[in-house]
This record gives sequence, structure tokens and C-alpha cells, in this order.
Amino acid sequence: MKHYHFIAIGGAVMHNLALALVRKGDQITGSDDEIYEPSKTRLEKAGILPSEMGWFPKKIHSGLDGVILGMHARIDNPELIRAQELGIPIYSFPEFIFNQSQKKKRVVIAGSHGKTTITSMILHVLKDQGVDFDYLVGAQIEGFDLMVRLSDPPVIVIEGDEYLTSPIDRTPKFFHYHHEVVLVSGIAWDHFNVFPDFEEYKAQFAQLMEMTPKHGKLIYCASDLLVKEAAEKALTQGQKIPYQAHPAQISNGKTHLKTEQGLVELEIFGEHNLQNLQGALYICEDLGVTVEQFYASIRTFKGAAKRQEILAKNDSGILFRDFAHAPSKLKATVNAVKNQFPDRRLIAVQELHTFSSLNKAFLPNYAHSMDEADVAIVYLNPHAVALKKLELMDEKTLWEGFKRADLQVFTKSEALKDYLLGLNYQNTNLLLMSSGNYDNLDLAPLKAKFK
Repeated sequence: MKHYHFIAIGGAVMHNLALALVRKGDQITGSDDEIYEPSKTRLEKAGILPSEMGWFPKKIHSGLDGVILGMHARIDNPELIRAQELGIPIYSFPEFIFNQSQKKKRVVIAGSHGKTTITSMILHVLKDQGVDFDYLVGAQIEGFDLMVRLSDPPVIVIEGDEYLTSPIDRTPKFFHYHHEVVLVSGIAWDHFNVFPDFEEYKAQFAQLMEMTPKHGKLIYCASDLLVKEAAEKALTQGQKIPYQAHPAQISNGKTHLKTEQGLVELEIFGEHNLQNLQGALYICEDLGVTVEQFYASIRTFKGAAKRQEILAKNDSGILFRDFAHAPSKLKATVNAVKNQFPDRRLIAVQELHTFSSLNKAFLPNYAHSMDEADVAIVYLNPHAVALKKLELMDEKTLWEGFKRADLQVFTKSEALKDYLLGLNYQNTNLLLMSSGNYDNLDLAPLKAKFK
């Protein structure tokens, strides 16, 4: 049994790793300055919720086998400083995952968009086919109680994030997994606060591709011109495998894959998801799943959490919730819903919530991202803008940024709620997109409109 201490144990992925190690039989302690639900209850049930919030150097001692450092911690964290003084091994999250999986085949799924969905597809198929595997995924998915598993199988599937590793390591997380097989789904500027220069952002993916070993594989989405260019230029002796969207057709609001065995009906839809699915198919084949087995299992895949999630529906309309926030994700989701239901009116609501999306200099990247919506709405909270020390953009700026003169802008959650509740949803789909929650907007009355 090993004893690890987590600095910033309350994070979404951090607390899942802590729970996975408890399940493995290790002794776990941790600290954080704030822990929200569901992390709080899950840590409490496992018996590892810190008794009080804050940082306590006395928790760091020579009996520890290692300290796992979360991105939420600051570089001057007193527990981190104490661990450095004692010479205790300090691991970032990705470094620890690699440390625990050095003898496994490491499959990394990367990209500015699509990586959570692709990873979730792979996990769903492998589990359905009875394949044993470890994993790391960035969202809670159906059929898996934890987002992390570390055990005995010879393969691990990892969602690889390009965000920074830790307070003491300012390189992307996905470098540290040292993949044997990597899939890159797309490159679209994100994390404007971390990568203010797009060329620097693209360079991270180029470097990842070139890390593919001679015996490894680089699987990439050739429909994304930036990915295609980087992959073709990548100086790797590993095998390069391009993919595009899987052939499909839409009938009566349902997407069907075109296969040699006939049509396969899906629960998901959209051109971007057909691309995701094709990439997942190639990974699953590499892990020993046949094409026929993949089709048999993928038909029951309902999507990752908050990705085109159906909150309510009736015969003439659907209320969707989606995690889309970056421009490429926003456009893909809006287009997917409109293409799937071309005869229905589409009302699309986007919350500008992240540092990038609230930044006036980044706004032009949203141009034409909501063109397919019949009614386009943007919500932003002046308080959130102030906390990020940014300038509150006016309606004209937003109209010009999105290239929609009819874009409706709301800055109060209650006003947005009243407006949406006042609409008629006959033959209409409502799409709510955000990485936030519209300042705790109560969705129950909106769900009732679709019953």
C-alpha cells in the first residue's frame, strides 16, 4: 500500500484519481481551499474528505510515497513548498498517470474539440465488448462510476488535454503520457489566456504528433485542414492514419451509419460526431475490436455528459444542453442540430463564460458560429467579466463579433429566463450551450415547456 497526498484534491479529475487509488488499496490524504459538489460528497463517502479547508504543511511528511499536485494550487502553496523541502516526489496529474501505466499500451486522444466524446465512445465500445482496460476521461459517462481507472490490464485510454500541467510545469498535459498511439481530432484556438498566440497553440499539437514512436500510430482527422497539415509535416516514423466522417444518412430525425452490413441507427448525430465516431473506430480496431463488434456496440452510445444532452422532448421539439463554449464547438453543435431537424425552428443560446470568450480580442473567432440558428442569443454576466478584469462588451461589439445584426444579448439571468419562458416552442428546438450554468438558471420551467 502506498500513501499519496493530494494538493487540491477537490478538482473534477483530481478527486476521481483519489477515489480510484482508494479503490486500488492505497492510503490517500488531501487538502484544498474549497471543495464543491459532487466532489465533496464523494470524497466524504470514501473517508478522505479533508476535515477542514485550507493548506497545512504538517500534512506533508517523510512517510509519503508522493504528492500529487493539482493545477488549482499556486506555486507558493505551503504544502508544495514543504514537499520540496523534504524532497518528496511531486507528481502532476499526467505525470502520475504515466508513472502508473509505463508498462501499458498508452492510447491518447487529443484535440481542441471532440476528445471527450471520442474517448467516451471508445470506453463504451470496449466495455460493451468485454475488453479489460484502464482509462482517464474528462467527463462522467454512462456506465462508469469514476472518470479514472488504474488497475492491471495491458492498455490505458487517456483523454489528453493541451492545458498546462501544473503550477510548476507550464507545458501541456498531453506531453507527459508518452503515447504509443495518438489521435488528434481538431485544432481550433482555445485557452486564449494560456496560449495568446495561435501559432504557439498549433505548435503544441505539432510537437505531440512528433512524439509518436517508430512502433506507434498517429491517427488524425483529415477533414480539419490544420490537423492534416501538421500531421503530414510531422517528423515521426510512426504510422500515419487519416480519417474523415463516417458515411451516414439522416431519416426522420435519426442518423444511420452506412455500413457493408446495412444501416446502423445511432443515438447521436452531427457531422462532427461522425468524424469522432470514425476516429473511435480506428482506435478500437487497433485494440482488437472488429468493425462488426464496433457497430454492434456504438448503436447504444448516448454521448458524453452535457454533449447534445436531451433535457426534455415532445413530438415537436427538444430541449438540448451542450458543453459547447469555444467557437469551433459552438458552430459544430448549432449546425448539427439544425441539419438533424431542418424543418424545425432552432433557438440557440450561448453563454460567454470562459476567459477566452469574454475577451474582446478573441471575439472575432466567433464570427458566423451561430449562422444556422433561427434565433441567436448570447448571455454574459457583468460580474463574471469584472472578476476576470476584462471589458464588458456592448451589443454592437457582439453583433460585429458574431456577424449577426439580429443577435440578442442578455446580461441578467432572470431576464433571459423570462424571455425564454415567453416563447412558443411548437416545432422548435432549444439549444443551451455553456461550460457554466447561466448563473444558476432554473431549468425546470423550461423543461416543462417541452412536455
